Amino acid sequence: MIDALFETIGGRSTIQAAVQSFYKRVIADDALRHFFDGTDMNHLRARQSMFVSMLLGGKIVYTGRDIGHAHAGSRVKGLTDAHFDKFLQHFRAALEEVGVQPDKLQKVMGLVEGTRNAVLNRAVE
Repeated sequence: MIDALFETIGGRSTIQAAVQSFYKRVIADDALRHFFDGTDMNHLRARQSMFVSMLLGGKIVYTGRDIGHAHAGSRVKGLTDAHFDKFLQHFRAALEEVGVQPDKLQKVMGLVEGTRNAVLNRAVE
């Protein structure tokens, strides 16, 4: 059940640890690092934790920009499906690192994959 997913993977502390690990991996990736030039990473990690928590059914209100606007600068820098796939790989690895169980991990990844069209600013077919 999606409502319980946030809590069943460990809640806020798990999400925050996963987001921290995720951005360490992303910044270390030569193919992705440039998307974050000039970015306030503390602010981004806080917003991303809020967004992922909300996505997973946590009782957290996301107060950041909508997903399309939030990724507009990255699209200008050339964000593609291949980059999105790399982001997904790093997020999966981060979730594994913080101990999210495989069945729950698949559900989380499905929800994150569901943001692809919005991130890439494509109409849903």
